[in-house]
Amino acid sequence: MIRKIEKIFLFSVFLVMGVFVYAQDGTYGSYSPYSIFGVGDISKQGTAYNKTMGGVGIASRNVRFINYLNPAALTARDSLAFMADFGLSQKNTVYRQGDLRSANNTFNIYDFIMSFPIWKSSAFAVGITPFSDVGYDFSHIEKSQDIIGQTGNITYDSYGNGSVYQVFAAAGATFWKNLSVGAELIYYFGNIDKITNMNYSDASYRSINSGSELSIRGLTGKFGLQYEQKLGGDVSMVVGATYRLGTNMKGYATNYRYANQSSVSDTLYHKVDTLGYEKIRIGDELGLGISVKGGDKWSAEFNYTRSDWRKTDIDGASGFAVKGDMDFTASVSQSFRAGFEIVPNRNDIRYYLRRCAYRAGVYYDQEYYKVNGNGINKFGITLGVTLPVFRWYNGLTLGVDFGQRSMNRNSLIREQYVMFNIGFNIHDIWFQKPRYN
Repeated sequence: MIRKIEKIFLFSVFLVMGVFVYAQDGTYGSYSPYSIFGVGDISKQGTAYNKTMGGVGIASRNVRFINYLNPAALTARDSLAFMADFGLSQKNTVYRQGDLRSANNTFNIYDFIMSFPIWKSSAFAVGITPFSDVGYDFSHIEKSQDIIGQTGNITYDSYGNGSVYQVFAAAGATFWKNLSVGAELIYYFGNIDKITNMNYSDASYRSINSGSELSIRGLTGKFGLQYEQKLGGDVSMVVGATYRLGTNMKGYATNYRYANQSSVSDTLYHKVDTLGYEKIRIGDELGLGISVKGGDKWSAEFNYTRSDWRKTDIDGASGFAVKGDMDFTASVSQSFRAGFEIVPNRNDIRYYLRRCAYRAGVYYDQEYYKVNGNGINKFGITLGVTLPVFRWYNGLTLGVDFGQRSMNRNSLIREQYVMFNIGFNIHDIWFQKPRYN
């Protein structure tokens, strides 16, 4: 009976995933005026387990969850188990610039991952997650009286959407019981559209439609290691490190500009550039982490990551750079994250809530660019709980992220958001030989 219920649960998860994938077609993966820059908003990586702890994971070793932030962490698992993870997020954001306010909400799928053992102390994982998202839609009017007096009112509309995804295959192995190493192959792919229209109220002037269509591809690798040291009793410490190689973007960038009047359209500019020759790059990333855990009851972790985008040429390339009143400059992104988890009693048979895992975290992120010389920063707190489902390590994770990006000053836009995360953690024993016929 239990096995039948588990199959129904798994079928329901994949059915929900299919419905949401279909419903997401044509929607924004992210919505932010800041996603107009470069490749858009860089997604915070990790499953619901990581997200509810502030985004940590470089030094995490938890046998109950897939942790793909460090490929070396894949070996922290049951050697006979098949594991999968699927996550959804819903974000509500309020924007403010001076006295102007607006709001928006988005829905997104942020991961689908499977992991299984290879041989003894080694493991393998494959998955797909968003790397970056573009989503914005705003307009403004010409305010110069000298121009308006000659042409009439002019309205500028800018909008864009698209995503870059990453498909990865990772493997890890443990040596001497304490040292784990891992490697990951990452393939980037996706399409981004950025469009700007200039419309005249006077029909004698032709409207201008310009924009960029980016088709992005890329291949890179990531390496990781973890070392676990017992401190006495059930307490142990784990130190971890990761390094993702920078890589050139490949694909195509189509930039165009048309003049339209009635049903007549004239091409003013149209050029297709092959990416790869201009050495437009995705920055490398270094990550360091340290964690302390008390057996299966509690854990605490701190992570630091750094990614250098200054030599990626992303701030000067057509389709990636933004020309106009905003000065977009590639910079160095940094993140400081900390998280904590506690489980009152995993084996309590009377009180269900004592078997749940409760988490909290904080983070401070510095974006990979500056706007008009101002660094764009993001900070927030996270809360979450994992509810055990059926037997083994199956669970449903619920999380919330309260955060803010930038400040309402220097003509910048402040974003205040609340993001809800739902994660499905699937676990089953698949690789055990039957002892009875």
